[in-house]
Amino acid sequence: MNTYLIKRNFLKFRVDIFLFFLLFLSSGCSQLSSLPYSSIKPQSIELDLPAEDEGIGGLITSDVNDDGQKDLIVTKPGHLVVYQGNGQKLWAKQIDIQVAKKSEKNGLPGWHGPGVQAGDVDGDSKTEVLFLTKDNTIHIVEGESGKTKKTITLKSPAGTERWEHLVITNFRGQGDRDLLLQTTNSEGYRTGVFLAAYAIDDLLKKEDPQPLWTRDDFVPNAHNGARVADLNGDGKDEVLGATLISPDGEILVQIPLKGHLDAIYVTDVRPDIPGLEVVALEERGGSDGNRVFLFNSDRLIWETHYKNQEPQNAAIGDFDPNRPGLEIWSRSRYGEHQKPFVFDAQGQFIANYEMDNVAPRGWTVRGVEVIFTIDWTGEEKQLAAAKERHESGDVAIFDPLTGEFVYRFKEKADRLYVADVSGDWREELIVLNGNQLHIYSNPEPNPNPNRSRLWSQNRYRRSKMTWNYYSP
Repeated sequence: MNTYLIKRNFLKFRVDIFLFFLLFLSSGCSQLSSLPYSSIKPQSIELDLPAEDEGIGGLITSDVNDDGQKDLIVTKPGHLVVYQGNGQKLWAKQIDIQVAKKSEKNGLPGWHGPGVQAGDVDGDSKTEVLFLTKDNTIHIVEGESGKTKKTITLKSPAGTERWEHLVITNFRGQGDRDLLLQTTNSEGYRTGVFLAAYAIDDLLKKEDPQPLWTRDDFVPNAHNGARVADLNGDGKDEVLGATLISPDGEILVQIPLKGHLDAIYVTDVRPDIPGLEVVALEERGGSDGNRVFLFNSDRLIWETHYKNQEPQNAAIGDFDPNRPGLEIWSRSRYGEHQKPFVFDAQGQFIANYEMDNVAPRGWTVRGVEVIFTIDWTGEEKQLAAAKERHESGDVAIFDPLTGEFVYRFKEKADRLYVADVSGDWREELIVLNGNQLHIYSNPEPNPNPNRSRLWSQNRYRRSKMTWNYYSP
Protein backbone atom coordinates (compact mmCIF):
# COMPACT_ATOMS: atom_id res chain seq x y z
CA MET A 1 0.00 0.00 0.00
CA ASN A 2 1.43 3.40 -0.99
CA THR A 3 1.95 6.33 1.39
CA TYR A 4 -1.09 8.19 0.05
CA LEU A 5 -3.45 5.29 0.78
CA ILE A 6 -1.95 4.80 4.22
CA LYS A 7 -2.49 8.47 5.09
CA ARG A 8 -6.00 8.47 3.63
CA ASN A 9 -7.05 5.35 5.57
CA PHE A 10 -5.50 6.74 8.74
CA LEU A 11 -7.41 10.00 8.36
CA LYS A 12 -10.61 8.09 7.62
CA PHE A 13 -10.03 5.97 10.73
CA ARG A 14 -9.58 9.11 12.84
CA VAL A 15 -12.76 10.64 11.38
CA ASP A 16 -14.70 7.42 12.03
CA ILE A 17 -13.48 7.31 15.61
CA PHE A 18 -14.39 10.97 16.08
CA LEU A 19 -17.87 10.44 14.62
CA PHE A 20 -18.36 7.33 16.77
CA PHE A 21 -17.35 9.31 19.84
CA LEU A 22 -19.81 12.08 18.98
CA LEU A 23 -22.54 9.50 18.36
CA PHE A 24 -21.75 7.86 21.71
CA LEU A 25 -22.00 11.17 23.54
CA SER A 26 -25.15 12.10 21.69
CA SER A 27 -26.83 8.77 22.41
CA GLY A 28 -25.84 9.05 26.07
CA CYS A 29 -27.47 12.46 26.33
CA SER A 30 -30.53 11.78 24.24
CA GLN A 31 -31.27 8.12 24.82
CA LEU A 32 -33.61 8.82 27.70
CA SER A 33 -35.15 11.89 26.11
CA SER A 34 -36.25 9.71 23.18
CA LEU A 35 -37.56 6.97 25.49
CA PRO A 36 -40.59 5.38 23.82
CA TYR A 37 -43.87 4.93 25.61
CA SER A 38 -44.01 1.57 27.30
CA SER A 39 -45.80 -1.20 25.46
CA ILE A 40 -47.25 -2.53 28.74
CA LYS A 41 -51.01 -2.34 28.46
CA PRO A 42 -52.94 -1.70 31.68
CA GLN A 43 -56.02 -3.36 33.04
CA SER A 44 -58.80 -0.78 32.83
CA ILE A 45 -61.74 -0.43 35.23
CA GLU A 46 -64.60 1.97 34.48
CA LEU A 47 -65.72 3.61 37.72
CA ASP A 48 -69.16 4.78 38.79
CA LEU A 49 -67.74 8.24 39.54
CA PRO A 50 -67.76 11.67 37.93
CA ALA A 51 -64.76 12.15 35.66
CA GLU A 52 -64.12 15.70 36.87
CA ASP A 53 -61.19 16.00 39.24
CA GLU A 54 -59.99 18.72 41.61
CA GLY A 55 -57.31 16.74 43.42
CA ILE A 56 -59.79 15.87 46.18
CA GLY A 57 -60.10 12.27 47.37
CA GLY A 58 -57.89 9.28 46.65
CA LEU A 59 -57.73 5.50 46.63
CA ILE A 60 -56.55 2.55 48.71
CA THR A 61 -56.54 -1.20 48.27
CA SER A 62 -57.74 -3.84 50.73
CA ASP A 63 -59.40 -7.25 50.68
CA VAL A 64 -62.83 -5.78 51.32
CA ASN A 65 -64.95 -8.88 50.63
CA ASP A 66 -62.52 -11.34 52.27
CA ASP A 67 -61.97 -13.54 49.22
CA GLY A 68 -58.18 -13.36 49.40
CA GLN A 69 -57.87 -10.82 46.58
CA LYS A 70 -57.18 -7.10 46.83
CA ASP A 71 -60.08 -4.77 46.07
CA LEU A 72 -59.99 -1.04 45.31
CA ILE A 73 -61.69 1.80 47.20
CA VAL A 74 -61.87 5.17 45.47
CA THR A 75 -63.18 8.45 46.91
CA LYS A 76 -64.12 11.79 45.42
CA PRO A 77 -66.24 14.60 46.86
CA GLY A 78 -69.66 13.11 47.58
CA HIS A 79 -68.66 9.63 46.37
CA LEU A 80 -67.16 6.38 47.63
CA VAL A 81 -66.95 3.33 45.33
CA VAL A 82 -65.57 -0.18 45.89
CA TYR A 83 -64.47 -2.48 43.06
CA GLN A 84 -62.98 -5.93 42.96
CA GLY A 85 -59.62 -6.31 41.29
CA ASN A 86 -61.33 -7.90 38.28
CA GLY A 87 -63.33 -4.72 37.71
CA GLN A 88 -66.67 -5.85 39.17
CA LYS A 89 -68.34 -3.21 41.32
CA LEU A 90 -69.12 -4.31 44.87
CA TRP A 91 -70.95 -1.21 46.05
CA ALA A 92 -71.02 2.57 45.91
CA LYS A 93 -72.26 5.40 48.11
CA GLN A 94 -73.15 8.96 47.35
CA ILE A 95 -72.29 10.54 50.68
CA ASP A 96 -70.60 13.69 51.97
CA ILE A 97 -67.32 11.96 52.84
CA GLN A 98 -64.62 14.01 54.57
CA VAL A 99 -62.05 14.65 51.83
CA ALA A 100 -60.39 17.99 51.21
CA LYS A 101 -58.16 20.19 49.09
CA LYS A 102 -55.09 21.88 50.58
CA SER A 103 -55.15 20.81 54.23
CA GLU A 104 -53.67 24.01 55.68
CA LYS A 105 -56.66 25.91 54.29
CA ASN A 106 -59.39 23.26 54.12
CA GLY A 107 -58.53 20.70 56.77
CA LEU A 108 -57.50 17.05 56.51
CA PRO A 109 -56.91 14.66 54.82
CA GLY A 110 -55.46 17.04 52.18
CA TRP A 111 -54.69 16.68 48.47
CA HIS A 112 -55.23 13.10 47.25
CA GLY A 113 -55.99 11.92 50.80
CA PRO A 114 -58.44 9.00 50.48
CA GLY A 115 -60.26 9.63 53.77
CA VAL A 116 -61.13 5.95 54.17
CA GLN A 117 -59.82 2.92 56.11
CA ALA A 118 -60.47 -0.81 55.91
CA GLY A 119 -59.87 -3.67 58.33
CA ASP A 120 -61.50 -6.16 60.67
CA VAL A 121 -62.17 -3.76 63.51
CA ASP A 122 -64.69 -5.78 65.54
CA GLY A 123 -63.10 -9.24 65.53
CA ASP A 124 -65.75 -10.97 63.39
CA SER A 125 -63.15 -12.05 60.77
CA LYS A 126 -64.80 -9.80 58.20
CA THR A 127 -63.50 -6.51 56.86
CA GLU A 128 -65.19 -3.23 57.68
CA VAL A 129 -64.80 0.09 55.87
CA LEU A 130 -64.56 3.24 57.99
CA PHE A 131 -64.84 6.89 57.00
CA LEU A 132 -65.92 10.28 58.30
CA THR A 133 -68.59 12.53 56.88
CA LYS A 134 -68.68 16.30 57.13
CA ASP A 135 -71.43 16.20 59.73
CA ASN A 136 -68.79 14.88 62.19
CA THR A 137 -69.99 11.29 61.97
CA ILE A 138 -67.91 8.10 61.90
CA HIS A 139 -69.37 5.45 59.57
CA ILE A 140 -68.53 1.77 60.05
CA VAL A 141 -69.92 -0.33 57.20
CA GLU A 142 -69.68 -3.94 56.03
CA GLY A 143 -66.85 -4.33 53.56
CA GLU A 144 -68.63 -6.81 51.29
CA SER A 145 -71.97 -4.99 51.01
CA GLY A 146 -71.49 -1.43 52.24
CA LYS A 147 -74.37 -1.93 54.67
CA THR A 148 -74.07 0.34 57.70
CA LYS A 149 -73.10 -1.37 60.95
CA LYS A 150 -72.83 1.75 63.10
CA THR A 151 -72.68 5.52 62.86
CA ILE A 152 -71.17 7.49 65.72
CA THR A 153 -71.20 11.24 66.15
CA LEU A 154 -68.44 12.57 68.38
CA LYS A 155 -67.91 16.14 69.45
CA SER A 156 -64.65 17.58 68.14
CA PRO A 157 -62.38 19.76 70.34
CA ALA A 158 -63.08 23.45 70.93
CA GLY A 159 -61.69 25.60 68.13
CA THR A 160 -62.22 22.94 65.45
CA GLU A 161 -64.95 22.32 62.87
CA ARG A 162 -65.16 18.53 62.96
CA TRP A 163 -63.06 15.39 63.13
CA GLU A 164 -61.28 15.22 59.76
CA HIS A 165 -58.95 12.22 59.63
CA LEU A 166 -59.20 8.68 60.98
CA VAL A 167 -56.70 5.82 61.15
CA ILE A 168 -57.24 2.20 62.18
CA THR A 169 -54.58 1.43 64.79
CA ASN A 170 -53.44 -1.03 67.43
CA PHE A 171 -52.75 0.90 70.61
CA ARG A 172 -53.62 -1.81 73.17
CA GLY A 173 -51.96 -4.85 71.59
CA GLN A 174 -55.34 -6.36 70.63
CA GLY A 175 -55.01 -6.03 66.85
CA ASP A 176 -56.75 -3.48 64.63
CA ARG A 177 -59.32 -2.67 67.30
CA ASP A 178 -58.50 0.99 67.96
CA LEU A 179 -59.12 4.21 66.09
CA LEU A 180 -57.12 7.43 65.95
CA LEU A 181 -59.02 10.63 65.15
CA GLN A 182 -57.32 13.86 64.14
CA THR A 183 -58.42 17.39 63.30
CA THR A 184 -57.08 20.88 62.65
CA ASN A 185 -57.68 24.31 64.14
CA SER A 186 -60.50 26.00 62.25
CA GLU A 187 -58.83 29.42 61.93
CA GLY A 188 -55.44 30.49 60.56
CA TYR A 189 -52.89 28.05 59.18
CA ARG A 190 -54.49 24.68 59.86
CA THR A 191 -52.48 21.77 61.23
CA GLY A 192 -53.65 18.56 62.84
CA VAL A 193 -52.60 19.26 66.43
CA PHE A 194 -55.68 17.54 67.93
CA LEU A 195 -55.70 13.78 68.48
CA ALA A 196 -58.04 11.35 70.18
CA ALA A 197 -57.68 7.59 70.53
CA TYR A 198 -60.68 5.27 70.97
CA ALA A 199 -61.27 1.57 71.42
CA ILE A 200 -63.52 0.62 68.50
CA ASP A 201 -65.53 -1.76 70.71
CA ASP A 202 -66.46 1.26 72.82
CA LEU A 203 -67.56 3.16 69.72
CA LEU A 204 -69.67 0.21 68.61
CA LYS A 205 -71.25 -0.69 71.94
CA LYS A 206 -71.36 2.34 74.22
CA GLU A 207 -73.76 5.26 74.04
CA ASP A 208 -71.17 7.70 75.35
CA PRO A 209 -67.75 6.30 74.41
CA GLN A 210 -64.79 7.91 76.12
CA PRO A 211 -61.35 8.25 74.52
CA LEU A 212 -58.37 6.20 75.62
CA TRP A 213 -56.39 9.44 75.51
CA THR A 214 -56.35 12.84 73.82
CA ARG A 215 -53.74 15.44 72.88
CA ASP A 216 -53.93 19.04 71.69
CA ASP A 217 -50.19 19.59 71.21
CA PHE A 218 -49.26 17.06 68.53
CA VAL A 219 -46.71 18.47 66.05
CA PRO A 220 -47.83 16.91 62.78
CA ASN A 221 -46.85 16.91 59.17
CA ALA A 222 -48.23 20.27 58.04
CA HIS A 223 -49.91 18.96 54.90
CA ASN A 224 -51.47 15.60 55.65
CA GLY A 225 -52.86 13.40 58.35
CA ALA A 226 -51.06 11.43 61.03
CA ARG A 227 -49.48 8.12 60.23
CA VAL A 228 -49.03 5.19 62.59
CA ALA A 229 -46.62 2.25 62.74
CA ASP A 230 -45.15 -0.16 65.27
CA LEU A 231 -41.67 1.36 65.43
CA ASN A 232 -40.13 -0.68 68.25
CA GLY A 233 -41.70 -4.07 67.51
CA ASP A 234 -43.74 -4.31 70.73
CA GLY A 235 -46.97 -5.07 68.85
CA LYS A 236 -48.44 -1.60 69.41
CA ASP A 237 -48.53 1.44 67.13
CA GLU A 238 -46.92 4.82 67.65
CA VAL A 239 -48.29 8.03 66.09
CA LEU A 240 -45.82 9.64 63.71
CA GLY A 241 -45.09 13.34 63.42
CA ALA A 242 -42.42 15.77 64.54
CA THR A 243 -43.56 14.47 67.92
CA LEU A 244 -43.75 10.68 68.25
CA ILE A 245 -46.66 9.65 70.45
CA SER A 246 -46.65 6.35 72.34
CA PRO A 247 -49.57 3.90 72.26
CA ASP A 248 -50.54 5.35 75.65
CA GLY A 249 -50.61 8.92 74.33
CA GLU A 250 -47.28 10.10 75.77
CA ILE A 251 -44.59 12.03 73.87
CA LEU A 252 -41.61 9.79 73.12
CA VAL A 253 -39.45 12.02 70.90
CA GLN A 254 -39.73 15.57 69.57
CA ILE A 255 -37.35 16.61 66.80
CA PRO A 256 -35.91 20.17 66.87
CA LEU A 257 -37.92 21.78 64.08
CA LYS A 258 -37.24 25.35 62.97
CA GLY A 259 -39.84 25.32 60.20
CA HIS A 260 -42.58 22.73 59.71
CA LEU A 261 -42.75 19.20 58.35
CA ASP A 262 -43.45 18.89 54.65
CA ALA A 263 -43.55 15.10 54.44
CA ILE A 264 -43.04 12.03 56.63
CA TYR A 265 -42.21 8.36 55.95
CA VAL A 266 -41.57 5.20 57.94
CA THR A 267 -39.36 2.24 56.99
CA ASP A 268 -36.22 0.36 58.07
CA VAL A 269 -33.57 2.82 56.89
CA ARG A 270 -30.93 1.46 59.29
CA PRO A 271 -31.11 -2.34 59.62
CA ASP A 272 -28.21 -2.09 62.09
CA ILE A 273 -30.55 -0.33 64.56
CA PRO A 274 -33.47 -2.31 66.07
CA GLY A 275 -36.95 -1.38 64.84
CA LEU A 276 -38.11 1.09 62.22
CA GLU A 277 -37.12 4.68 61.59
CA VAL A 278 -39.05 7.78 60.61
CA VAL A 279 -37.81 10.11 57.86
CA ALA A 280 -39.13 13.67 58.10
CA LEU A 281 -38.57 16.59 55.71
CA GLU A 282 -38.49 20.13 57.01
CA GLU A 283 -39.77 23.14 55.08
CA ARG A 284 -38.25 26.54 55.91
CA GLY A 285 -36.55 27.28 59.21
CA GLY A 286 -34.25 30.09 58.09
CA SER A 287 -30.74 29.83 56.74
CA ASP A 288 -30.05 26.61 58.66
CA GLY A 289 -33.42 24.95 58.03
CA ASN A 290 -34.78 22.72 55.26
CA ARG A 291 -33.37 19.62 56.89
CA VAL A 292 -33.91 15.87 56.62
CA PHE A 293 -34.33 14.03 59.94
CA LEU A 294 -33.97 10.35 60.78
CA PHE A 295 -35.33 9.26 64.17
CA ASN A 296 -36.98 6.35 65.96
CA SER A 297 -39.02 5.81 69.09
CA ASP A 298 -35.90 6.35 71.25
CA ARG A 299 -34.02 9.30 69.79
CA LEU A 300 -33.03 11.55 66.92
CA ILE A 301 -30.46 9.52 64.97
CA TRP A 302 -29.24 12.26 62.61
CA GLU A 303 -30.22 15.39 60.79
CA THR A 304 -28.72 16.63 57.54
CA HIS A 305 -29.29 18.96 54.63
CA TYR A 306 -28.08 19.66 51.11
CA LYS A 307 -27.03 23.32 50.93
CA ASN A 308 -30.13 24.07 53.03
CA GLN A 309 -32.27 23.51 49.95
CA GLU A 310 -35.79 22.40 50.75
CA PRO A 311 -36.16 18.61 50.30
CA GLN A 312 -39.99 18.85 49.96
CA ASN A 313 -40.74 15.26 48.85
CA ALA A 314 -38.84 12.00 49.11
CA ALA A 315 -38.56 8.37 48.18
CA ILE A 316 -36.79 5.97 50.55
CA GLY A 317 -35.54 2.61 49.34
CA ASP A 318 -32.69 0.27 48.50
CA PHE A 319 -31.61 2.24 45.45
CA ASP A 320 -27.99 1.08 45.77
CA PRO A 321 -27.75 -2.50 47.09
CA ASN A 322 -23.98 -2.10 47.47
CA ARG A 323 -24.49 0.41 50.28
CA PRO A 324 -25.66 -0.54 53.79
CA GLY A 325 -29.24 0.44 54.63
CA LEU A 326 -31.59 2.51 52.49
CA GLU A 327 -31.07 5.68 50.48
CA ILE A 328 -33.15 8.84 50.81
CA TRP A 329 -33.96 10.68 47.57
CA SER A 330 -35.33 14.22 47.87
CA ARG A 331 -37.03 16.02 45.01
CA SER A 332 -36.18 19.67 45.86
CA ARG A 333 -38.68 22.50 45.74
CA TYR A 334 -37.92 24.19 42.42
CA GLY A 335 -41.10 25.11 40.54
CA GLU A 336 -39.30 24.16 37.34
CA HIS A 337 -36.01 22.39 36.54
CA GLN A 338 -35.92 20.20 39.63
CA LYS A 339 -32.54 19.23 41.10
CA PRO A 340 -32.97 16.06 43.21
CA PHE A 341 -30.35 15.03 45.77
CA VAL A 342 -29.71 11.74 47.56
CA PHE A 343 -28.42 10.80 51.03
CA ASP A 344 -27.27 7.42 52.30
CA ALA A 345 -28.52 5.72 55.47
CA GLN A 346 -25.97 7.64 57.56
CA GLY A 347 -27.19 11.00 56.24
CA GLN A 348 -24.21 11.54 53.92
CA PHE A 349 -24.78 13.24 50.57
CA ILE A 350 -24.07 10.80 47.72
CA ALA A 351 -25.65 12.10 44.50
CA ASN A 352 -27.51 14.86 42.73
CA TYR A 353 -28.55 15.71 39.17
CA GLU A 354 -30.84 17.95 37.17
CA MET A 355 -34.17 16.40 36.25
CA ASP A 356 -34.14 18.17 32.88
CA ASN A 357 -31.04 16.19 31.90
CA VAL A 358 -32.57 12.78 32.59
CA ALA A 359 -36.30 13.16 31.88
CA PRO A 360 -37.59 11.86 28.53
CA ARG A 361 -38.41 14.23 25.71
CA GLY A 362 -41.72 16.01 26.27
CA TRP A 363 -41.78 15.48 30.05
CA THR A 364 -42.87 18.63 31.87
CA VAL A 365 -40.09 20.97 33.07
CA ARG A 366 -41.91 21.05 36.42
CA GLY A 367 -40.60 17.55 37.11
CA VAL A 368 -42.31 14.80 39.10
CA GLU A 369 -44.85 14.56 41.90
CA VAL A 370 -46.61 11.88 43.99
CA ILE A 371 -43.40 9.89 44.26
CA PHE A 372 -43.61 6.30 45.53
CA THR A 373 -40.80 3.83 46.09
CA ILE A 374 -41.74 0.78 44.02
CA ASP A 375 -40.77 -2.91 44.05
CA TRP A 376 -41.29 -3.36 40.32
CA THR A 377 -38.62 -5.76 39.11
CA GLY A 378 -38.52 -8.30 41.93
CA GLU A 379 -34.79 -7.67 42.35
CA GLU A 380 -33.13 -6.27 45.44
CA LYS A 381 -32.73 -2.84 43.87
CA GLN A 382 -35.83 -0.70 44.21
CA LEU A 383 -37.01 2.07 41.89
CA ALA A 384 -39.39 5.03 42.17
CA ALA A 385 -42.67 5.84 40.44
CA ALA A 386 -44.15 9.28 39.85
CA LYS A 387 -46.47 11.29 37.64
CA GLU A 388 -45.89 14.51 35.74
CA ARG A 389 -46.08 17.44 38.12
CA HIS A 390 -49.00 19.89 38.23
CA GLU A 391 -50.94 18.24 35.43
CA SER A 392 -52.94 15.16 34.55
CA GLY A 393 -50.00 13.69 32.71
CA ASP A 394 -47.82 10.68 32.10
CA VAL A 395 -46.51 8.23 34.69
CA ALA A 396 -42.96 6.90 34.89
CA ILE A 397 -40.70 4.51 36.76
CA PHE A 398 -37.18 5.83 37.31
CA ASP A 399 -33.94 5.12 39.14
CA PRO A 400 -33.67 7.66 41.97
CA LEU A 401 -29.90 7.32 42.25
CA THR A 402 -29.17 8.29 38.65
CA GLY A 403 -32.48 9.74 37.44
CA GLU A 404 -32.65 7.23 34.58
CA PHE A 405 -36.24 6.79 33.37
CA VAL A 406 -36.89 3.06 32.96
CA TYR A 407 -40.53 3.11 31.82
CA ARG A 408 -42.88 5.83 30.67
CA PHE A 409 -46.63 5.26 30.44
CA LYS A 410 -48.85 7.47 28.30
CA GLU A 411 -51.52 8.68 30.71
CA LYS A 412 -53.71 11.48 31.93
CA ALA A 413 -53.07 10.61 35.56
CA ASP A 414 -55.08 12.54 38.13
CA ARG A 415 -53.94 10.25 40.92
CA LEU A 416 -51.15 7.69 41.30
CA TYR A 417 -50.99 4.91 43.88
CA VAL A 418 -48.47 2.07 44.20
CA ALA A 419 -49.29 -1.20 45.95
CA ASP A 420 -49.09 -4.97 45.58
CA VAL A 421 -52.47 -6.01 44.18
CA SER A 422 -51.55 -8.90 41.85
CA GLY A 423 -50.27 -11.17 44.61
CA ASP A 424 -46.67 -11.93 43.55
CA TRP A 425 -45.35 -9.37 46.14
CA ARG A 426 -44.11 -6.99 43.43
CA GLU A 427 -46.02 -3.75 43.19
CA GLU A 428 -48.35 -2.35 40.56
CA LEU A 429 -48.97 1.19 39.34
CA ILE A 430 -52.60 2.18 39.92
CA VAL A 431 -53.64 5.30 38.03
CA LEU A 432 -56.88 7.25 38.41
CA ASN A 433 -57.59 8.80 35.01
CA GLY A 434 -60.89 10.68 35.14
CA ASN A 435 -63.41 7.97 36.00
CA GLN A 436 -61.16 5.06 35.05
CA LEU A 437 -58.58 3.06 36.98
CA HIS A 438 -55.59 1.79 34.99
CA ILE A 439 -53.50 -0.92 36.64
CA TYR A 440 -50.01 -1.58 35.26
CA SER A 441 -48.24 -4.82 36.19
CA ASN A 442 -44.75 -6.01 35.33
CA PRO A 443 -45.22 -8.74 32.69
CA GLU A 444 -41.72 -10.17 33.18
CA PRO A 445 -41.26 -13.31 35.32
CA ASN A 446 -40.62 -12.55 38.98
CA PRO A 447 -36.97 -13.52 39.72
CA ASN A 448 -37.79 -13.98 43.43
CA PRO A 449 -41.32 -15.42 43.53
CA ASN A 450 -41.12 -16.95 47.00
CA ARG A 451 -40.64 -13.74 48.93
CA SER A 452 -43.38 -12.82 51.46
CA ARG A 453 -45.94 -10.28 50.35
CA LEU A 454 -45.28 -6.70 51.42
CA TRP A 455 -48.67 -6.64 53.16
CA SER A 456 -47.19 -8.83 55.91
CA GLN A 457 -45.28 -5.73 57.10
CA ASN A 458 -47.04 -3.51 59.64
CA ARG A 459 -45.54 -0.29 58.31
CA TYR A 460 -46.54 -1.17 54.72
CA ARG A 461 -50.19 -1.82 55.64
CA ARG A 462 -50.36 1.38 57.66
CA SER A 463 -48.68 3.61 55.08
CA LYS A 464 -50.87 2.39 52.21
CA MET A 465 -53.95 3.47 54.19
CA THR A 466 -52.75 6.94 55.21
CA TRP A 467 -50.97 8.38 52.18
CA ASN A 468 -51.62 11.62 50.38
CA TYR A 469 -49.95 13.88 47.83
CA TYR A 470 -47.15 15.01 50.16
CA SER A 471 -46.38 11.68 51.82
CA PRO A 472 -47.13 8.72 49.54
